Amino acid sequence: MHRAAHQVYDHPLVFDDPLALPILDPAASAALRADRLDMRAPNPMRAYIVWRARAAEDALAAAVRRGVRQYLVLGAGLDTFAYRSRFGEALRVFEVDHPATQAWKRERLAAASIALPRGLTFAPVDFERETLAAGLARAGFRAEAPAFVSLLGVVMYLTPAAARATFRAVAALSRGSELILDHGVPDAMLGEDERVARARLARRVAAIGEPWINWYAPDDLAAQLRADGFVRTESLDPVAGQARYFGGRADNLRLGGGGYLMHAAT
Repeated sequence: MHRAAHQVYDHPLVFDDPLALPILDPAASAALRADRLDMRAPNPMRAYIVWRARAAEDALAAAVRRGVRQYLVLGAGLDTFAYRSRFGEALRVFEVDHPATQAWKRERLAAASIALPRGLTFAPVDFERETLAAGLARAGFRAEAPAFVSLLGVVMYLTPAAARATFRAVAALSRGSELILDHGVPDAMLGEDERVARARLARRVAAIGEPWINWYAPDDLAAQLRADGFVRTESLDPVAGQARYFGGRADNLRLGGGGYLMHAAT
């Protein structure tokens, strides 16, 4: 919804996603276009969501230029990259998600008449029953070749142990693989207004059964990733993100201070 609202209300676009509206159900899309959802005003959450998507796809494009030909989207949800990719069949995209979530997405794609590209592979994985490696092998992933991996909007919902298992699984991929993920920071790194705003939103997501339970200070996360097998890490903070992607705007779409990105390579 935030990605779709960005297409309707924010100009210039930070993240151009022409499929963000069509993939929604028709009622939600119509309500958004008719401005019935009280989403017009710029807000830091929308800025954060489009920033992480844009930064991830910029990093992916750089990896493709270096020769990477596999892209893993972990926790793909309603991600639309595969259906608008400019790389065609040169880049194989593997969407990894829970089987039920993936079935729902395929229903939305069919309802919106969004064609499935030849380079896309759905990799349904129930992590309570099998490993990521097993699911990827079944989907035809080439373990001997490097991959670019995105993990967006996921780690804040995972226990530290589950998150670390995911990091290690990515680190075990072929040399030259890369990972980009987003994460929240501990309350001590936030200003008072940011703490209050995050607590309010945290209560909302907890009420629907998906509580935020995992935060990382950037230095601690970088150290953990290096211990888990990554050889290079780069933290992308919201100050740098604001300067790179949101400079010179007249609409006051701005990043808050609570969300960071981490880019790591094996």
